[in-house]
Amino acid sequence: MIRRVGIVSRPRRADIAAVVPPLLAWLAQRGVSVMCDKETAGCLPPGTGCQAREELASRADMIIVLGGDGTLLAAARLVGERNVPILPVNLGGLGFLTSVTLDDLYPVLEQAISGEARYSERVMLESWVTRAGQEFHHARALNDAVLNKAALARIVDLRLRVDGEFVCDYKADGLIVSTPTGSTAYSLAAGGPIVYPLVSAFIITPICSHTLTNRPLVIRDTARIDVEFHGGDAPIYLTLDGQIGVELAPGDLVTVAAAPERLRLVRAQQKSYFSVLRDKLKWGER
Repeated sequence: MIRRVGIVSRPRRADIAAVVPPLLAWLAQRGVSVMCDKETAGCLPPGTGCQAREELASRADMIIVLGGDGTLLAAARLVGERNVPILPVNLGGLGFLTSVTLDDLYPVLEQAISGEARYSERVMLESWVTRAGQEFHHARALNDAVLNKAALARIVDLRLRVDGEFVCDYKADGLIVSTPTGSTAYSLAAGGPIVYPLVSAFIITPICSHTLTNRPLVIRDTARIDVEFHGGDAPIYLTLDGQIGVELAPGDLVTVAAAPERLRLVRAQQKSYFSVLRDKLKWGER
């Protein structure tokens, strides 16, 4: 039962002031209490209550994300173990993940409140960085974990293992470990495949590999992926969803595996994944 809703929005979005007040009134008429993050409250009249995003995720029955895919990626990492569903509303640009439009918002909300909503469950990944035998970084991501070089144009050396078995050594600009949800993000730009979001898989895509035979690799999402950074003339970074980053040192071990919790996205009843792809990628158009 949905009785408390949290609203998370993209900072400094001018249209939040037009969208949120009628949304608050609509929810109040249905007996649903609302909590806003600081970014949302900052676009509303003075006195509008606000809370930290971390508190919203721990107290709300559902999170409404108003923005683009980046806003959703940030909100997804907050949900954690509570299994709180997210309703992603596209106020941004391309919006592969935020596929609910403003026209869809109220019908989809009505379905969610009445218990008739459709959900799409998405695997999330966890990553750990181990240095000299000690874990010093841990984070979750919805789209991808990327090992990428810094400003200097140098090839980096990476060793890949899957479930402890040696796969290959990469000489490349970097390496992407993507979920099916993230297959339409950086991995796609680097030449990776589009993977249906409910497929139980990870996609490992090299970035500008020095060897033409290094192609994207699809493996089961129950696997443990280990990538060791052998070093080079410049530092490299591990970046999660393009929003969290940590600098790596030679000999660091990056481990990626599926998170124990899955993200639940509220879907519009009339939209399928393929219809979103046709709309966003303009398939079949001349």
